[in-house]
Amino acid sequence: MGLQTPFYQNHLDANAKVVDFGGWDMPLHYGSQMDEHHIVREDAGMFDVSHMTVVEVTGKQAKPYLQFLLANDVDKLQKSGKALYSGMLNEQGFVIDDLIVYFINETHYRVVVNASTRKKDLKWMNLQATNFEVAVDENNDFAMIAVQGPNAIEKANAAFSSQQQSDVEGLGVFFAADSDGFFIARTGYTGEDGYEIMVPADKASEFWNKLLAAGVKPCGLGARDTLRLEAGMNLYGNDMDETVSPLEANMAWTIAWQPEERDFIGKSALLAEKERGVANKLVGLVLEGRGVIRAHMKVLVDGIGEGETTSGTMSPTLKKSIGMARVPKATGDSVMLEIRGKQIPAKVVKPSFVRKGQALV
Repeated sequence: MGLQTPFYQNHLDANAKVVDFGGWDMPLHYGSQMDEHHIVREDAGMFDVSHMTVVEVTGKQAKPYLQFLLANDVDKLQKSGKALYSGMLNEQGFVIDDLIVYFINETHYRVVVNASTRKKDLKWMNLQATNFEVAVDENNDFAMIAVQGPNAIEKANAAFSSQQQSDVEGLGVFFAADSDGFFIARTGYTGEDGYEIMVPADKASEFWNKLLAAGVKPCGLGARDTLRLEAGMNLYGNDMDETVSPLEANMAWTIAWQPEERDFIGKSALLAEKERGVANKLVGLVLEGRGVIRAHMKVLVDGIGEGETTSGTMSPTLKKSIGMARVPKATGDSVMLEIRGKQIPAKVVKPSFVRKGQALV
């Protein structure tokens, strides 16, 4: 038996198929992964994401610490609740993790890191903190639930207290509100609108049931993966890791090069990589023949070289197989994939396939 989130009994009550996920007992689906995918694209679904790790960064040097730790610049965060997506890099300029950081105030930031990278992230963050007057503390007081879909805002609001409804009114994308003990963020990992909500652990089960009563359907890890891939969102461990530069992982937009005087871990390595020229790029693929794209398939680029798929699935929305692949920078608009000993053509597209229910390819 693995670790269990505060929603574990709710999953059992909903007849979830529970699987091991990075040491956690998590729901893969509640009957039909396909139905859950469509629920999020068309209505509102909820995902237990309590396995994610919440880290509180506090102290008078919290800001300079995070400016050095992260490739993106937390100085962009000037309003309480504003969020920022960033890579956390090692000295070689490779991705230790991707994360979201929230600005609470000048001496307090809240960071959410991936479940699978928890131990190494905390070790790295604490190591870098030794040079700053700052505290780095894991916060286990919350459960986390993501409510996503075109009707997610309306249905989640129905489950909130009147105070929470007031506090989230007009809440912008990539902002969070701290209300009645909940931390309610307008963020997500599906390409749909919605919230990611930190709920006091002792109120988790009750809030789940309120969401159910409001018409929000439970969804598992399976649908979460097909939704994020349709949205072109990276999965750590697949599309980037500690052997990959953000410049080769479609994450260049998360690097804050200005102001030039700001140093951050991995900056010199990235500058050197830019100077010599990036060798590869992360692209989207749409299969044009029969088969399903999976990770670690060989990509053949005629006259140029080879690449490898990093993620792949059959898109429930597009009814086509889609994927992402790291390929030579000079790759054009078509490639061949090796699938079960055969070469199948695939179209190269921007790594974003569906957003807010609309096909982009």
